[in-house]
Amino acid sequence: MLTITFTVEDVARTRLAISPLWEIVASIRLLRTPRAHQFHRRWAETTRVRISQPGTDLGLLFDLVDPHVWYSADFLTPPPRSPVPDLTAELATLRRVSPDQVRADLDVLAYARTHPVGSLKDAALPKRLKRAKAADLPSSAVAELYADPEAGVDRLAGELAAYWEVAIAPQWGRIRALLEGDLLYRGRRLGQAGPAGLFEDLAEAVRWRDGALHIRHRRFNGTRELAGEGLLLTPSAFVWPTVYSSTIPPWQPTVTYPARGIATLWTDTSVDAPAGLVGVLGRSRAELLAQLDVPRSTTELAARTGMSAGGVSQQLGVLRDGGLVTAHRVGRFVLYARTSVAESLLGAPESSGG
Repeated sequence: MLTITFTVEDVARTRLAISPLWEIVASIRLLRTPRAHQFHRRWAETTRVRISQPGTDLGLLFDLVDPHVWYSADFLTPPPRSPVPDLTAELATLRRVSPDQVRADLDVLAYARTHPVGSLKDAALPKRLKRAKAADLPSSAVAELYADPEAGVDRLAGELAAYWEVAIAPQWGRIRALLEGDLLYRGRRLGQAGPAGLFEDLAEAVRWRDGALHIRHRRFNGTRELAGEGLLLTPSAFVWPTVYSSTIPPWQPTVTYPARGIATLWTDTSVDAPAGLVGVLGRSRAELLAQLDVPRSTTELAARTGMSAGGVSQQLGVLRDGGLVTAHRVGRFVLYARTSVAESLLGAPESSGG
């Protein structure tokens, strides 16, 4: 069990963000854990074919991400600086990680590979571990990274970008929409019910009690006092049914949890607006309301409806003036969501003729 304790300041500093690098790491862990493919089988099958093509070198990256070890090197997923960063920004942050920190994280990785169960106390000691031996690291490529972190991180950044292009980028639009919708939902929950509302349905393994967050981990335990650092929450499309935590100093404590709606991520659903609503609002506006089963951006709505982005924006403006949709900025994007009035209209039974 991992326990994260909060002060009032920590609650105020708790923030939400999307992390493309976390999606890469989580998706690789999923690829290497076949039993976890319940919702991602087609994506996994397609991705395996793509990354096996000649000329695709991902050896160092895959050596570093091992689902059978309780620790993944934290420098792979530095905390995002903005709510919705792109991969380029996150790779730039990765390249700024100091060589000493890269080695320190690899020391922990070597320790984790030889200790099936870990504790925060052991992993966070200032002089926590002896210098990692090459034999304790996953591969000769990782040993080379340890010996020359600057060159190794440069190679790693190239592999991360290559994996992104073949595995994540083709589906990033729908993945990002899922993650952004979760950010909007969590923000609302925090505003409506405070920390209890934010954390209560985060995941089965997570509980908020007495001012502390309790996370069930099978192979890691300890107590992390935030002491003013705040907590970073990152939704992921690929971590279900587990929760990842990164709490070893000096990194900002982070919890990566399953985004809402994962079961429908790869489902292409056709949503029909009720005929009665079409008669009142017109087909375009009624169809837009029907498509807002989750918060979506103008671009995504245009792609789903076949309307132009300008046409979508115009119709959303009318719906917003009528109190049927609300707009919420998430990073650089604006997401539109149905109001309770719109939900009532969509849920109203169709009248029968007679």
